[in-house]
Amino acid sequence: MSASVARMPELIAPTNQLHSSWLAARDEWPPSAHQDGSGLRLAPDADLENPEDFAEWVRRLKQQSDTSVALGEGRVHATHWWIVEDDSYLGAIDLRHHLNAFLLDVGGHIGYSIRPTFRRRGLATWALGTVLPEARALGLDRVLVTCDDDNIGSIRTIEHNGGVLEDVRTTERGNKRRYWITL
Repeated sequence: MSASVARMPELIAPTNQLHSSWLAARDEWPPSAHQDGSGLRLAPDADLENPEDFAEWVRRLKQQSDTSVALGEGRVHATHWWIVEDDSYLGAIDLRHHLNAFLLDVGGHIGYSIRPTFRRRGLATWALGTVLPEARALGLDRVLVTCDDDNIGSIRTIEHNGGVLEDVRTTERGNKRRYWITL
């Protein structure tokens, strides 16, 4: 009798190989939902069901971390990871290398989102904790992480990882809690 080996989640670079799993995850979200950390803003008009458009989006996600490449206005360099287990896309997390005015006010250094059917498993807490050493390796001594004021899961995730609430700001997207995590 062989014992089953429990798979652990991992962070990987975005890949075309998870196209089908990514589409299945996308279909779990309401059409207008914002998936923080996913980098969907890099594909505003793309048909991500189309493999070529999906591949171009994945290329853009990877390129955003390349500091030798100039980015468009309002963009900052960021590293994107997908949260996966086996061959299943479970969510995304990104690390913005520095803050512009918008990110300082609302977005923060790190954004993440978890596929709805995989929430409440500790994945966001694990992913955030895994990315913090990457932020330190970039030379950051602290990171800003934000969440909606009513997002109890993200509040717990951030506080579990050492987040200290600085303030709650009213924005056009609602009230945002702003936490600093010292690295």
